[in-house]
Amino acid sequence: MFPTSRSPASRQLVCNIGHARARTNASSLGPAVVSIPYHNVSHSTSPVRRVNGVGRAYSTRLIHSSTNRPKPTDHLTIANASSLSTYEPQPSEMPKTPSPLAVLPLTNVLRSWMTTTVSSSPFLLPPSLAAMSVLAHTTNSALNPDRNPLLRAFLKKTFYAQFCAGENPAEVRQTIDSLKQIGFSGVILGYAREVVLTDSETKDLASSAAEGGAAAEECIRTEINPWAEGTMETVRLASHGDFVALKFTGAGRQALYSLSKRLPPSEALGSAIDGICKLAAERGVRLLFDAEQTALQPGIDDWTLDYMRRYNVNGKAVVHGTYQAYLKSTPATLYSHLAIAAAEGFTLGVKLVRGAYLGSDPRDLICDTKADTDNQYDGIAEALLRKTWSVDGLLHPPTPQETKFPDVNVVLATHNRESVLKGKALLDSGVAKLGYEQVAFAQLQGMADEVSCELVAGSHESPKEMEMEAAEKETGKVEGNGNRPQVYKYLVWGSTGECMKYLLRRAYENRDAVQRTKSGREAMGREVGRRVRGLFGISS
Repeated sequence: MFPTSRSPASRQLVCNIGHARARTNASSLGPAVVSIPYHNVSHSTSPVRRVNGVGRAYSTRLIHSSTNRPKPTDHLTIANASSLSTYEPQPSEMPKTPSPLAVLPLTNVLRSWMTTTVSSSPFLLPPSLAAMSVLAHTTNSALNPDRNPLLRAFLKKTFYAQFCAGENPAEVRQTIDSLKQIGFSGVILGYAREVVLTDSETKDLASSAAEGGAAAEECIRTEINPWAEGTMETVRLASHGDFVALKFTGAGRQALYSLSKRLPPSEALGSAIDGICKLAAERGVRLLFDAEQTALQPGIDDWTLDYMRRYNVNGKAVVHGTYQAYLKSTPATLYSHLAIAAAEGFTLGVKLVRGAYLGSDPRDLICDTKADTDNQYDGIAEALLRKTWSVDGLLHPPTPQETKFPDVNVVLATHNRESVLKGKALLDSGVAKLGYEQVAFAQLQGMADEVSCELVAGSHESPKEMEMEAAEKETGKVEGNGNRPQVYKYLVWGSTGECMKYLLRRAYENRDAVQRTKSGREAMGREVGRRVRGLFGISS
């Protein structure tokens, strides 16, 4: 599961807190080998047995602590965890553990603390959003980060570094390597450049789709070709096992027109998408076709299924569609796509999210309450992981011709800790028909790091296992260990100016998820305090 670039040395995960006094506290900062769920501590490096429902033995290394305490996910890894949708974690079941955030460099922790503090403040967030909106839509060169070196330097070290991968291939690879050294399985990489249309261009989409016309040729030259080249470069930057996210509307007017009319892509756009899929399949990179506003989504679904038919074979998905659990129609849509995949014999790739267009999608199409969205997300996740047609009535019972559930590959993309724990519980218990090799967990870079790192901290293996796995991946024999979570971070690359619209969306997302942002701020604050106490030899 873990990438080739990871080595045993990199997985020591010792966070440099940048202070000479830290070296005098080696006894309190040293790693410990822990047996879970038994409460004994050993400082040897021999493998320790962990009972987790599948009986696998390995050793777990903890950072900056010699105290053995159960992980918060241990209570979920039981053989009888038969229902994901009905489980509700209780506070008494969440014992304290050495912080999973210990795997992050101090600079990341401090930057996250600053970002979440701004995002959760009713006084700091509004002016910050106003300023970022100006920078994202400005035509003034003095306010363009790509032309103003002082502005670029400030943004590059703060908000850009928090959410983005880099401005060029060298920076992107460095960022990806650093994430994999922390312990992440890989990345979901997107290209930040977006086509910006004028009002007149938006109103006259039909002319852009007329084959052979001057407007159509201009679209191909200025919109489709740059989008295709940027996406192809993104696929080349990704490694085997990584994901690349692409947004069809990024290709401009022809894409918008065809999707709005539910037409196939134009010849030029279809050729570009096909070339991206072929390159991804050759490189072992998986593609995530993003969801968009409901007015365009039926067309996106049509295109996604068409490319799944061509590239998702032998139980492995190259192409994944995105399904938004906040839409009331999603269970029926997913059921329809599962039935098509079962009938036609291809693998359905599913990225399950809660939803990203609350401000623009019609309200009557969205679940009435957040609790309804949460229940729908968890119920769909359980149905997919268990490969069953219906959980709590969310998916329709199949007809006699649809009794065979198709092959599915799933990306559970969520910042909700309870949903992550429920999914992991189902996989660990053995109840799920899918294994970790068919399921990935994903969060945005710079957001919900406490959730991501908790998954990473629960997936460490012994140094010997890491060495063997790295050697096997070098030879291409395996894609990873099927007994540990695959954890990915989503991030985009491009110049600071190109990424401003993406950064603005992240800021609005933090505003709309105040409680989650507040939880992230508190988690980062506790981690800063823990490291400060460690400087003085005070136990966490």
